[in-house]
Amino acid sequence: MQNLKQALSFLDPNTWAGALTIAAILVIIGLAMTWLVKRGTVEVLRHEHQLQIDEISLNFLGHLVSLAVWMLMATLYAHLIPALDRLASAMLAGVGLASVVIGFAAQKTLGNLVAGISLVLYRPFKQGDRLQIATPTASFCDTGTVEAISLGYTTLRTDDGRAIVVANGTMADQTMIKLTRTTQDK
Repeated sequence: MQNLKQALSFLDPNTWAGALTIAAILVIIGLAMTWLVKRGTVEVLRHEHQLQIDEISLNFLGHLVSLAVWMLMATLYAHLIPALDRLASAMLAGVGLASVVIGFAAQKTLGNLVAGISLVLYRPFKQGDRLQIATPTASFCDTGTVEAISLGYTTLRTDDGRAIVVANGTMADQTMIKLTRTTQDK
């Protein structure tokens, strides 16, 4: 038993060496889990024609899962290292106030994020669809093909090559016309 304690002494979270070793182990676990998520995404995309899964949706959800993995690893690390656990407890009171301030300051950005998640989940359109949307142009509308849906913005490409970048909050709120694909588009 004493030999086991000595062998595992390098994992003592109260020492710098132990804290760094635990951090390295958690980074390796996080990298492995993120790799598994990406590998799973590639495998699903390989069979996409059978499952009818949109590539944008899958990549978007893969990024969210990867973010959750790293948040889990950081939280686990903070709980395993006593010095960080005490620091986290001391900062907890300030986090509540900071989250309210950040929430008000980033209201539009957070709204675009939530709208992006709803666009990906509800899928009113997908990559490659042609949409007619309201734009601040002379004709008050434009037609484009959906190129990408990111966390905050949807990008469409017009027939003349212009990129239309629309905030997801605006995209989710506006009425759009989904056009049928022509034989050239297929």
